[in-house]
Amino acid sequence: MITHKMASAPTIPSRPGQPYPLGATVDEQGVNFSIYSEHATSVSLCLFSSKRGEHETHRIELTEKTENVWHIYLEGVRPGQLYGYRVDGPYAPEEGHYFNANKLLLDPYAREIHGTVGGEVDTLGYNHESEAEDRYREMSEVDSGKVAPKSVVIDSAAFDWGDDQAPRTPMHKSMVYEMHVKGFTYQHPTIDGGIRGSYAALGTPEAIEYLQKLGVTAVELLPVHQFTNESYWGYNSIGFFAPHNGYASSDNVVHEFKQMVKNLHAAGIEVILDVVYNHTAEGNEMGPTLSFKGIDNRVYYHTVPEQPQFYMNHTGTGNTFNLTHPQTLRVVMDSLRYWVQEMHVDGFRFDLASALIRELGDNVSSFLDTVNQDPTLSQVKLIAEPWDIGSYHVGQFPVRWSEWNGKYRDCVRKFWKGDEGQAHEMTLRLLGSPDLYADGRGPGNSVNFIIAHDGFTLNDLVSYNEKHNEANGENNNDGESNNESWNMGVEGPTDDADINAARERQKRNFMTTLLLSQGAPMFMMGDEYGRTQHGNNNGYNQDSDISWFNWNWEEKNQQLFDYVSQLAQVRLKYPLLSRRKFYDTEQIDWLRPDGEVFTEQDYANGDTRCLALWIDGARVDEQDESGTLINETKEGSSKLLWILNSYWEPIPFTLPAPHKARTHYEVIVDTYQGTVESGERVDVKTPFMVPERSSILLRMV
Repeated sequence: MITHKMASAPTIPSRPGQPYPLGATVDEQGVNFSIYSEHATSVSLCLFSSKRGEHETHRIELTEKTENVWHIYLEGVRPGQLYGYRVDGPYAPEEGHYFNANKLLLDPYAREIHGTVGGEVDTLGYNHESEAEDRYREMSEVDSGKVAPKSVVIDSAAFDWGDDQAPRTPMHKSMVYEMHVKGFTYQHPTIDGGIRGSYAALGTPEAIEYLQKLGVTAVELLPVHQFTNESYWGYNSIGFFAPHNGYASSDNVVHEFKQMVKNLHAAGIEVILDVVYNHTAEGNEMGPTLSFKGIDNRVYYHTVPEQPQFYMNHTGTGNTFNLTHPQTLRVVMDSLRYWVQEMHVDGFRFDLASALIRELGDNVSSFLDTVNQDPTLSQVKLIAEPWDIGSYHVGQFPVRWSEWNGKYRDCVRKFWKGDEGQAHEMTLRLLGSPDLYADGRGPGNSVNFIIAHDGFTLNDLVSYNEKHNEANGENNNDGESNNESWNMGVEGPTDDADINAARERQKRNFMTTLLLSQGAPMFMMGDEYGRTQHGNNNGYNQDSDISWFNWNWEEKNQQLFDYVSQLAQVRLKYPLLSRRKFYDTEQIDWLRPDGEVFTEQDYANGDTRCLALWIDGARVDEQDESGTLINETKEGSSKLLWILNSYWEPIPFTLPAPHKARTHYEVIVDTYQGTVESGERVDVKTPFMVPERSSILLRMV
């Protein structure tokens, strides 16, 4: 038996321990610690007092190494213990090594992290006081132990999941709500002020009831992996197993997160995580040494082949995580499985997913194959953001994957802005993009969106021609300049009643298009009531009322919310609007205003701005998930006519009349009037006047 201590600290009995599982694993007698480093010359485990974590009580050199895994078992160590690692080896940037035992490092497998992350110059691995441009070559001798974040030992089995059941909503039936954990509830008027902005707040009845009224089936949370404190959105991860502690209202971060998931599941709402495995918060050679960089830089990051002191930067953030290395791939796979098996999440949206499949030479790595064959991940939703700063792969991910459909966003924005030449592409996007996903996939593989966290909010999309990001402190140079937005004549807020009415109608047009299109609709937190960021289209650093959800509504906010929630019910009511399969040509037609079927000339005509989708439900011989034939139900056998008019004048439309006995249509949705299922009827014998810039859904009765 070996014991370990520092001055005045009690001894801790130890034994060799096991290399796997990686991380800190608790049992009744103590904790097994293990960490992978291929090029280290020595590894020391450091234990800290459990209050502020500034006092290092034990430093234990690990002498056991199996398959490049350093490991030890410590008796008597219990959950709540703070720890970190010091890893020694060559500090040789020209060889791609940045080992520095003066820096305390986070365990890549830490289930919880204590303290804030980021902003401490003591965590820089090089001499930051040097004035040389290549000062990263000079190793820092400053000890970061007092200020560095600490890993926390936890007992993953301590939470009682009870009868928790994953909702498992089919993708084509999903309605995804992208949201920020803090921003959603931080200003909520009735949630307890002590927990607002937390996981606990998101799991309250007030928050859940709101989501249910809206028809949400899944929340897609902006990053909740532990990230650095200078980020609001959270796209600067450093702990792939640890829930961000800044969103916890209690000391038990993991328990609070699990309770949130359990409460949402009980309401039938899935939890999807936006995950950032493409890069980390350690940045490039001038960034801090927090974890991976100091553990084994050459293993965890893509370095420039001929200059390994520098990093491949496919993400625009300074580094790219190296999923071509088996150990780095294992970290990501273990993380994904942990969040499904232990934290019960229902899926993942992969940030800049194209960066995950890059090797030198831009070849597809083994990551996608590894995910596709994994039995745990086969049960959850996998959503790719199919691009990075240098590549665009919309429609190119494997069959198992859904994708953020950037082509849908761009086309719908252009169509409702009144741009020329959008009709043909619109017919594809409204049907779930069969040109992109008819390769064994279905409409549900297309995650349709018009608004996301980056870019204008829905309100600002119809209120600003230009971005207004001055508050970000970058002289308005940040953020996308090409937004396909239209202010309708005035930049920003106006007292002009006609412009305001047109803007509200345009919001309804966008939301109606989104919720009536085939595919899985996703919209951003607050768009359902018209949240504004005052023209800021890049709120990444705005932990302020620019980004927070504003619960103090005016009448127009309530009206838009009511409209969207009713629209969601229409989507749910009519299975023809959310099919599992793509429509066949005999089940639908695209019609011109004269009632005739579209010709190739109509598709090619740049002036075509009015089109209608005719759906004959009687010909849809598809079963739903329960085995019921869609066309054996009233709503499933409906004949629907969806008219979209982006022209600036009203257009008379000849309604199809295939059955002499049916002489009327019922108006289901009317964006001009802002009504849903008003009961209004129109006669097929009279041309139906479609108002300017409006969308109408009709059902033959």
